[in-house]
Amino acid sequence: MKIAPKKVEMPRQEPEVRVANFNEVALGYSEEEAQREAGRCLQCKKAPCIKACPVEIDIPCFIARIIEKDYKGAIRKIKEDNLLPAMCGRVCPQEGLCEKACTLSRKYEPVAIGRLERFAADWELQRNNPERSQLPPRTGKCVAVIGSGPAGLSCAGDLARLGHNVTIFEALHKPGGVLVYGIPEFRLPKAIVEREVEYIRSLGAEVKTGYVIGKIYTVDELFSQGYDAIFIGIGAGLPKFMDIPGENLNGCLLYTSPSPRDRTR
Repeated sequence: MKIAPKKVEMPRQEPEVRVANFNEVALGYSEEEAQREAGRCLQCKKAPCIKACPVEIDIPCFIARIIEKDYKGAIRKIKEDNLLPAMCGRVCPQEGLCEKACTLSRKYEPVAIGRLERFAADWELQRNNPERSQLPPRTGKCVAVIGSGPAGLSCAGDLARLGHNVTIFEALHKPGGVLVYGIPEFRLPKAIVEREVEYIRSLGAEVKTGYVIGKIYTVDELFSQGYDAIFIGIGAGLPKFMDIPGENLNGCLLYTSPSPRDRTR
């Protein structure tokens, strides 16, 4: 079968439409578009894309299941290693990770792995019936997770799937960290984050918001309450402001260009 040299384009809001709203710009693949893009995968035996993925998702396997129209099997395969596929399919920098390592990229554009991950995740979300992992018996171990950003949510989900009791402490009033407070709606809708957080809750993790650890409880006090381990995932710290007039006004969006060094990363 002849391989298409370019990725299947993802539908997007037209510029004249999106200037009047703050909705998600990228609209995601249709089933037919996902089938065409999945068909570009070479199904490499020694798949370099897997090693280039930070969580080592079995990428050829989940793409093969999309080709077979086994979308439930595709999302199940992804969730073996990544419990936040709808978010990662939108904001993970695949172009510098798995897609950069794609064998097809030696000659053509790489397979749109991120878009296909998003397709599988959205397929599940649209059915409003995410598959629950078969949880093992409770171990009796308790873990506190400080911070509900992507690191904290992933950690909590994996620990819950191992049978541990997990409590997530979030300083702000909504869980999600940078996913809620750092990424704009047109890039990552808040409803998607909420659905992914609910899935982590469904695995047994408890989420407590408004808990500033260090003020409400110290780490030592958490241990004294019976927690056997503590994971600290508090993010990259405070943002850097430009200190220019008007930067705090409503309706102002500021963008700073990366330094030449950052552009090469």
